[in-house]
Amino acid sequence: MSFFSKVKALLDKPAAVDEELDMVADNAKTGAERRQRKRINAKEGSKVLIVDDSKTICTMLKKMMQQNQYLASTAETGEDGLKSALTEKPDLIFLDIVLPKMNGFEVLRKLRKNSVTKDIPVIMMSGNHQATEIFYASRIGADDFLKKPFSRYELFFRIEKMLDDEQNLIRKK
Repeated sequence: MSFFSKVKALLDKPAAVDEELDMVADNAKTGAERRQRKRINAKEGSKVLIVDDSKTICTMLKKMMQQNQYLASTAETGEDGLKSALTEKPDLIFLDIVLPKMNGFEVLRKLRKNSVTKDIPVIMMSGNHQATEIFYASRIGADDFLKKPFSRYELFFRIEKMLDDEQNLIRKK
């Protein structure tokens, strides 16, 4: 049934309009309740490194992290991301797959081979939704995958998945 036929059917039956409005109100209430649920944050002051060649993504993620008392830093290339990871020793890394010169997969391999960075949780990011990237990212040591564009809810859901009972980011053993 097309959109216009649904509208016509609803207009022909006022009771159906009331039912539809009730259903929309119930859905809105459920969404509001979900958003009001207390978010679990990592320990205040947790360090997050964002490696992405998009200044927009870096700025947006950094702002969201800072709003939740994370210490956030950014790098726009894989090489700079590796250097930052070694010097800053972040608690979590957001790593884009498509980067200039050294791609995210190469960066991840180097992070996992280095004794200083091998246990840092890494969430790979990409605007390319192909399942092979997700599979490949997990095979070389990514802890999670975030598809761009993503919502604030999805971003913090991914972070919460990596928290232990004491709200500390879990490092691989």
